[in-house]
Amino acid sequence: MGFTIGGIRDRRTGPGRRLRSAEGTAVAEYTGLWGWDVVPGARAVRTGGRTECSCGAADCPAPGAHPLSFGRELAAGATLEEALAAWAETPGAAVLLPVGRSFDVLDVPEEAGRGALARLERMGVPLGPVAVTPTGRALFLVAPGAAAALPDLLYRMGWDDAELDLRPLGPGAYVTAPPSDLGGRGPVRWLRPPSLETAGRPPQARLLLGTLAYACNRAAGGRAAPDGPRGF
Repeated sequence: MGFTIGGIRDRRTGPGRRLRSAEGTAVAEYTGLWGWDVVPGARAVRTGGRTECSCGAADCPAPGAHPLSFGRELAAGATLEEALAAWAETPGAAVLLPVGRSFDVLDVPEEAGRGALARLERMGVPLGPVAVTPTGRALFLVAPGAAAALPDLLYRMGWDDAELDLRPLGPGAYVTAPPSDLGGRGPVRWLRPPSLETAGRPPQARLLLGTLAYACNRAAGGRAAPDGPRGF
């Protein structure tokens, strides 16, 4: 028997078999099944009570949360063998997903995100994958272009002057993906895992934004609802 992922077979027998790591298998899933590009990232290392980055830079501004300069990016569609080979070149690398290609991200507090997710599910709103980080954030994957459109969307929905801890991530940003840890603080987990229906077609941000903005405003202590949408 073999392990099949996206039509690629990893034979479990034979002396030359390459050992699979959790990261390597996840990368193959992300590229082969979900159609996402993947980049090997740095790891955070605890040394003498301090957190240092595996990139070696003493003044690294984002320890364990940025791409490796010498890592080989894997494009969507890479096979299991290609994923394992790439991760063997950078052992211990974190799995990073480039934002702004297959998806943008709406980054909100975890508590607000969980509440909004439950409400959106009850409403039957189309949803994409959602991840939670060990730093208490929920990451909603939405259609590309959301980051650039967010200010106008918030204005049109009447949330532009509200207190919101809602951050868009777009082109040039990266998110750490399960099962990797984020800056040495613990693993990132899927709150709503990707599927064949959602990974390649994440929802438009406007479908989620009103509920997310309301949940973020409540979490920040706000109580005032917007006067109403200003039209699209």
